[in-house]
Amino acid sequence: MSSHYYTIKKDSIYEIEIKKSRFICSLYRIKDEEQAKSIITKIKKEHWKANHNCSAYVLGENQEIQRSSDDGEPSGTAGVPMLEVLKVKELQNVLAVVTRYFGGTKLGAGGLIRAYSQSVSEALLNVGLVEGTLQQELIVKIEYSNHSKVEYFTQQEELIIKESQFTDKVTLIIMVDEDNVKNIQEKLINLLNNQCELSLGNTDYIELDLT
Repeated sequence: MSSHYYTIKKDSIYEIEIKKSRFICSLYRIKDEEQAKSIITKIKKEHWKANHNCSAYVLGENQEIQRSSDDGEPSGTAGVPMLEVLKVKELQNVLAVVTRYFGGTKLGAGGLIRAYSQSVSEALLNVGLVEGTLQQELIVKIEYSNHSKVEYFTQQEELIIKESQFTDKVTLIIMVDEDNVKNIQEKLINLLNNQCELSLGNTDYIELDLT
């Protein structure tokens, strides 16, 4: 498993206008090519009156799968520029479809390349990106009297509490970078004078906004 990845925060649609042509960029998080193709087909049906529905997507930890389509635009003026934006941002498992409604003014090859690139770039900026980091679940079982102390500790260490359970004791599932687990365990033991039960759970990705 990769230690981290970058992707879009959520699926989104963003529209810009260039010389009276409408460029509608639809962004999706995808799992495989089958899903990507299904979404492209769906958008083409939805925007069947549009002049073009150009697409690009990347899949895999190292962008092993890369696909693009100009959908009738001059070769290399739409799909490839869109794909380049996804590649430069190092995104994983993302599909971009740009729907164009022609406004009557031809843009030329250079203008089309800029327009399709701009459409994807602005859509990404609008929705926002996240970084997924592989972290270890650290399960901390404590007395109720120590709950606020541990919560404050996680804030100071910039750790995420994934889950809190309240039974006879408080059980917190804290997400920690794998190479920092031992350090955090030692700090918690010192903080609580060894009045805690620590164990490891699963590893999971935690997504945080990229600023």
